Amino acid sequence: MIRLENISKSYADRVLFDDISFTVHKNEKIALVGRNGSGKTTLFRLITKQETSDTGNIIFPKDYSIGYLDQHLKFTKDTILEEAILSLPIEEKDHIYKVEKVLFGLGFQKEDLNRSPSEFSGGYQLRLHLSKVLIKEHNLLLLDEPTNYLDIISINWFKRFLKSYKGEFIIISHDRDFLDSVCNSSIALHRNEIIKTSGDTKKLFELILEKETLYEKTKANLDKKREHLQKFITRFKAKASKAAQAKSKQKSLDKLSPLEELTHLGNLNFNFHYDPIQSKKMVDLKDLYFSYEDKKNLIHDLSFTIENKQRVAIIGKNGFGKSTILKLLAKELKPNKGDVIFNDKVSIGYFGQTNINRLHSDMTIEDEILSSNSNLSIGQIRSIAALMMFTKDNALKKIKVLSGGEKSRVLIGKIIAKPCNLLILDEPTNHLDMESIEALLDAIENFKGACIIVTHSEYILSKLKLDKIIICEKDKQKYFLGSYLDFLSNVGFEEEFFTKKNKKNTESKNTKLKKHEIVTQRTNDLKILKTKMDKIEKEIINLEKKIDIENQKLIEASNKEDVSSISKLAKSMSDNNNRLDLLFDELEELNISYENKKVFYKNKLDSL
Repeated sequence: MIRLENISKSYADRVLFDDISFTVHKNEKIALVGRNGSGKTTLFRLITKQETSDTGNIIFPKDYSIGYLDQHLKFTKDTILEEAILSLPIEEKDHIYKVEKVLFGLGFQKEDLNRSPSEFSGGYQLRLHLSKVLIKEHNLLLLDEPTNYLDIISINWFKRFLKSYKGEFIIISHDRDFLDSVCNSSIALHRNEIIKTSGDTKKLFELILEKETLYEKTKANLDKKREHLQKFITRFKAKASKAAQAKSKQKSLDKLSPLEELTHLGNLNFNFHYDPIQSKKMVDLKDLYFSYEDKKNLIHDLSFTIENKQRVAIIGKNGFGKSTILKLLAKELKPNKGDVIFNDKVSIGYFGQTNINRLHSDMTIEDEILSSNSNLSIGQIRSIAALMMFTKDNALKKIKVLSGGEKSRVLIGKIIAKPCNLLILDEPTNHLDMESIEALLDAIENFKGACIIVTHSEYILSKLKLDKIIICEKDKQKYFLGSYLDFLSNVGFEEEFFTKKNKKNTESKNTKLKKHEIVTQRTNDLKILKTKMDKIEKEIINLEKKIDIENQKLIEASNKEDVSSISKLAKSMSDNNNRLDLLFDELEELNISYENKKVFYKNKLDSL
């Protein structure tokens, strides 16, 4: 385990961490979340000693090894296999099966092993880098957005690998489903502080909300108390008979330091502008073939239709044509054979994976938005920039100083700037934080036109109300009518799906009986805990209302100088606040038990 103690870190006038402390326990698997710019990657760089903190210490056990997945790619060997073997211990250099297992799991093919790393795209070079980190079997893995360049098949293998990992790991990812499936603890970097809890990210965000709500209530009560004391002092400080009391109240007031207002944390909140279209059919792809240069067909006899208001997803392994289909739809490529027939009224909003690289580094955010629609006024441009969280003079920043997440927001702003009725989105969430992803999902849901998306995130696929799914296999494409959950239930998304005909899962009668028993027991256990939690939550609500009423009565009694009532009300409020603290503690314990039970039964079901 490692221990971070009283860590502070700031750059110029920007504070990232202020006296944070936490421990990574043995076998702990941690999800690290936070808004873009909150310091997640900086925290990794502190742990790996690539940067130093302003204050505090990081304590490591002796001979504790750390594997860090960063974006620095440097390869010294001639082939993929030789490069990966470098990560094996000297005594295991002949254990090539270990290397192949990881390489194949992350999407490399047998014929790739003797190719040079330089022949591969940046995405596959990052997979090689990830392979080397995993093969090494470190005590602690620090993984910064490891799924960004993986497809769903590789992600599912990666999940299984992490679930069986013997050491500790901390993962930064915008994919909540991925994090919740492999982690047993969650940490948020929030308002320069660390918030840590056992359990999934849902529980973590609920805890953050609870803390902020409690802070606001405490501040409101404190402000009321200060106001009451100040009124008493102002009213009676000049009266000889009350001067002593007024002086005492002044001392009490001096001890009550006011709590600061919580800084407003901006969120994306936008909608795509819809260009009305009356026709049902928007795009028709007929007998489509496409290959790059003289290579084998990547797109093979593909036919499908996109209708107005439909939601379509394209899934499959990397390199099987997902982005190519979108480029054909975006008119960036032309098919070798077949037709892409557009309705005359179709207008496209396109977010391409490589579009970030096409932003002009010396242009400002305002200039880029204007380039999408020259008819916009400066006020309209500023409004769009503000929607993308570039307020006031931030909209005058040049593209070259922006982070990946900020550039993604600029691209979304460019789409908003020009009304459309067909959204074409290629991995739009890779550089967005969780809050921005939720805003994007809301905007897609509210969009009145059609949307076709490529994403490796099962969280996004599950959230979208999909009408059809295009499945890209080797040398061919298929499609499935229905949602992603329907797809998982009826077809499944295991690697075998791409090499064999789908076979329905058959369970033995004994397994079904065991599953039924576990599900029944789980339902009963969770119901008991939920009933207790509901009862406590109801008591908390009633008690908070009672405290609010007593507080109002206390103010009235103070104004009337009703000493007897003041004494009784003050005691009652003190007792009720103590009771409230106990209830919150009890609720937290029940929440932990509830989440642990869910994990316990999930593991039992998974083991069948």
